[in-house]
Amino acid sequence: MREMWRTPAGRGFIMLAVMSAAFGFAMNAQLNIVTNYFNDVLHLTGPQFGYITAIREIGGFVLIFLTALFYKVSLQRLTAGALVILGAGYALFSLSHDFWSVVPWVVITSFGMHTVMQTQTYLGMSLTTIPKSGAVLGRLGAVSQIGTFAALIMILVTFRLNWLSFRPTFIILGIVAVIGALAIVGFPHLHEGQPRKVPPKREPIVFRRVYHYYYWLCLLDGARQQVFFSFGLWVLVDRFKLDVSEVSMMMLGVTFLCMVSASWLGRMIDRHGERKSLSLVSLAYVVALGGYALANHVAVACFFYLVYSVIAPVSYIGASTYLRKIAAPEDVSPSLAMGVTLSHATSVIVPIFAGYILNFVGYQVPFFLACGIAVLALAVTLRLDPVKQRCPARIALDEKAAAAVATCEE
Repeated sequence: MREMWRTPAGRGFIMLAVMSAAFGFAMNAQLNIVTNYFNDVLHLTGPQFGYITAIREIGGFVLIFLTALFYKVSLQRLTAGALVILGAGYALFSLSHDFWSVVPWVVITSFGMHTVMQTQTYLGMSLTTIPKSGAVLGRLGAVSQIGTFAALIMILVTFRLNWLSFRPTFIILGIVAVIGALAIVGFPHLHEGQPRKVPPKREPIVFRRVYHYYYWLCLLDGARQQVFFSFGLWVLVDRFKLDVSEVSMMMLGVTFLCMVSASWLGRMIDRHGERKSLSLVSLAYVVALGGYALANHVAVACFFYLVYSVIAPVSYIGASTYLRKIAAPEDVSPSLAMGVTLSHATSVIVPIFAGYILNFVGYQVPFFLACGIAVLALAVTLRLDPVKQRCPARIALDEKAAAAVATCEE
């Protein structure tokens, strides 16, 4: 630890790790209890779960405009501000009593959560060079899962022993999010792991044809992810009757496996490339989602929930490292924001549609639709070629770097 503090990148990693752990703690503890809170306290129906999820994705849908509005603010300060907003929103969940009274806090937390999800990815990639991006993002994902693991233990123990109820728990999670804001505000300005005196230049809005495969990955990932995100836990709570402590126990198992596998999965992306890694994970999605839809026993459903949850981060990490390889450096951060916005264009529509059709069909149908989306993502993934698909600015930068290396060797 002392050695890490001696370099700006080392200090940055520690700050980002603390922030990621706090963010993972607050966000995933909230996700752990909010389904039961909606079901047991606010008494939302199945379709309302779809509607509330669509509302929750508004923050991601408008992220590109928020990023453009604050493009002159450094990403570390933007991240800190978003965490403060997230913390305030979580605390205000405690004031809700029905569907409409929870909507404002869902929107507020959506803005904070989606901003942090995008900015922490860019900050993480700034800690190192392109060939090691996946490994660093994987390690940070593992740290986030450590925070999640601690949160789930807290939820399991306090709810099983009746030490806490939903409302004070939301206030505690808000405080933890603010602690994450304090940790990241001093993050150093870095590029390729090297310190800079001023923040790296960012464009306000970037939408380039040359990045179209990245955009397609984000659109399809958002659609598939939101089916599972909207109804995965709801199926366990509504059909299989899991209570808060049982959901917490299952999530502890999921989190532990994510914690020990995240770093390895990141390294595999670096080693095997995005096309092979994302192709394999798309096939795994079909198996996991189809198995979840057909499961008729709680243990089988939990198994497929676990499989899906472990592999899900690969899609976002792989798409992000692919973007970094083909994009100009100043395009990366706003393009990540554009990707989040595009993924949430489908994330807003899909839960509403899926929630509506739940009035007429079984819950299995949305999961089969998600299998079809995973197949489409596979078709896109097979066309990825980070070397041939670089933008002109990236090619020029890489050629300049190669020429500099050749000159030094001479």
